[in-house]
Amino acid sequence: MNDSSIPSTRSPVSRTFAVALSCVLALAPVMIATARAADPLQPRADQAPAVPVTATFEKGVSTETGPYVLKLVNTSAAALTVNVKILLSVAFHADSKARVVPPHSIPAGGNWSVSGLAAGDKVVVSAQGFSPLELTVK
Repeated sequence: MNDSSIPSTRSPVSRTFAVALSCVLALAPVMIATARAADPLQPRADQAPAVPVTATFEKGVSTETGPYVLKLVNTSAAALTVNVKILLSVAFHADSKARVVPPHSIPAGGNWSVSGLAAGDKVVVSAQGFSPLELTVK
């Protein structure tokens, strides 16, 4: 009996496995480099410094100020012009889902309050030359 007449399924399966294994091994360095680049604990060289402000949320004292007020304190040695954008947690479908506050200059060491915030609102504080600060009202 001749063994060559029996079809062999091992050869195509082993070739497919070898090709798949070589693809995985070829992509391993790329996946490792991507994982290292996405590591939030490692600072990026091309990333701008954070906006030099401290931010705290306080309860509003009147119905006009809203349930929450954001207090920003400029921690830099120079005046800082900040832009604030509020992404509303609850909005009427006919209204905009974002509220943009006009730019405001905070003197060195000074503070500024943004009122009319509700729980769940997302606040983005930005300034030219700095990476934006993203906060959520809790």
